[in-house]
Amino acid sequence: MDVELIEIREFIAAHHPFDMLPDASLEKAAGSLRGLYVRQGKCLFQTDDTVDALYIVRTGALETRDPSGEMLARVGEGETAGAAALLRGGRAVNVVEAIEDSLVYAMPAETFHTLRQHHKQFAYFFQPAGGERLRSGRAVAGQGGPRGSGPAHAHLDLMGIHLGDMLKRAPVTIPPDATIREAGARMSEQSVSCLMVVDPADSGGRAAGILTDRDLRNRVVAKALPYDTPVSEVMTPDPLSLTADDYLFDAMLLMTRHNIRHLPVMKDGKLAGVITNTNLVQTQNTSAVYLVGDIFKRDTAEGMRDALEMVPELILQLVETGASAHNIGHVISSLSDAATVRLMALAEMRLGPAPVPFVWLAAGSQARHEQTARSDQDNCLLMHDSYDETKHGEYFRAFTRMVCDGLNICGYVYCPGEVMAMTDQWRQPLKVWKNYFSKWIDQPDPKSLMLSSVFFDMRPIYGNHALFHDLRAFVLKKTSGSKIFLAYLASNALSRQPPLGFFRNLVMIRGGEHANTLDLKHRGIVPIVDLARVYALDAGSPSVNTLDRLETAQEKGAVSKDGAADLRDAWDFISTMRLRHQALRIRENKRADHYVSLETLSNFERSQLKDAFSVVKTMQGALASAYQTGRM
Repeated sequence: MDVELIEIREFIAAHHPFDMLPDASLEKAAGSLRGLYVRQGKCLFQTDDTVDALYIVRTGALETRDPSGEMLARVGEGETAGAAALLRGGRAVNVVEAIEDSLVYAMPAETFHTLRQHHKQFAYFFQPAGGERLRSGRAVAGQGGPRGSGPAHAHLDLMGIHLGDMLKRAPVTIPPDATIREAGARMSEQSVSCLMVVDPADSGGRAAGILTDRDLRNRVVAKALPYDTPVSEVMTPDPLSLTADDYLFDAMLLMTRHNIRHLPVMKDGKLAGVITNTNLVQTQNTSAVYLVGDIFKRDTAEGMRDALEMVPELILQLVETGASAHNIGHVISSLSDAATVRLMALAEMRLGPAPVPFVWLAAGSQARHEQTARSDQDNCLLMHDSYDETKHGEYFRAFTRMVCDGLNICGYVYCPGEVMAMTDQWRQPLKVWKNYFSKWIDQPDPKSLMLSSVFFDMRPIYGNHALFHDLRAFVLKKTSGSKIFLAYLASNALSRQPPLGFFRNLVMIRGGEHANTLDLKHRGIVPIVDLARVYALDAGSPSVNTLDRLETAQEKGAVSKDGAADLRDAWDFISTMRLRHQALRIRENKRADHYVSLETLSNFERSQLKDAFSVVKTMQGALASAYQTGRM
């Protein structure tokens, strides 16, 4: 290979998407190029010309204009022109003119189409920007990622192993009328930590209950029950279960949320076996199960804080082994739930039972099951209308203060806006909460819209869930018929724009602590969360998780199938990028944040990020049009 050809090869290999080609294809591509000098003001091609090559700018700059003269794009060193014409059969629609004296390389159309045919990464780059290209890019990344990006992480086994594949033995059973002495002897004989309670008369093979070693300790020994007590009196009836077709991750999540260590597995409607926390730990990356158990053993907030010190390491493990952002959010949020529930149990032990029914509500990312690294707390308290400030106020002030203080000690710091249950305004009976929402919906001023974005994302954590369901039904009934409110909410959802410039270039933060970075949370993830909230409320959906909202909104016709799919993909990609960035900072012993430098991203990742932001911008435009907000 002569010196000039080597130089051309090295030049195109340094630019995307040529950097993704294997060496043999890269050499053939370089060998096909011919150089052209284009003087400033001269056209490379014009409307209706036949384009027979892809043009790669070596030096100088080109500008694309439509037939009316409006500028559409500007390309510089390493960038290309003519691809759109080649993809439509060679007919030029626009005008490409040199705005500087330029040297360009011309790649014959035949070479261009051959590369597209044989290399999906190359073909993906030249697809029209947006959701379809984002999906294609994700598929390409799954096949190995961009050239020079290093080995891809293995997929998390928890996401790919079916529970049926984990069952090593048939379940050990005992009838409900057996004694606890017989149960203990059977557990010892079979070396198991639980027994499935099955009625021999039930031909369906279903489990009437489960008896664990923890049940024997807490319900039998601790209470000094006689050994001839029937198993049916101490077992857990109707235990939670999954099917053999569910995944190991489903088991981990269910066990984490409910603080259980044994999970029956059903196949064809019959009991097939039991998954234990030991099974999970033997697989990998399941410290969440132990963390929840550890949290519930702690008697102080300081003790829980020590247990939760493992959260950054857990995030790192999950990211490195390929867990999705959706799944990671559910796991980490479940740990926040566990800490909250344990703190409330400790508060009740100290203060006594609550004088009136209540329910503790999480808000924000915890409510949506979208937490990552620990963040500030957003919560509130909903009480029964029998609440009397004079009689009950002191109890609930002390109760909520203990819980919020405890969460702060655990690392979930106080909300800067004081959206917490210990704030008097956000600790109210049902009738007051209904008045709040009525005012926000009927009088959508800026403050109301800000509060709506917080409190329309709520989920019950502990207490009387019926109170929350009553409030939610009231809210959904009002919002589903309030087009004016939804229009204001839609307008508010457009206040955060993705960081894209006029030519789809990524716009960095200027100045300050995070200068020259991208804010993936507030400029990428939050806009999608806001869009999904509007669609869900319009559809009357009770969902709060962003992906769930998009799915139900699509089913009810509030957003198109393609629009929902594009937003789901954009959310997943941006969230995954954010998690990987946080994992990198954790590895470097730095505080996790959401400010990403372009220097840490490959060309492929930058291109994907542009596509994700383009999806958000397009859907924001569609929302503005649908609700006639006057924005955008």
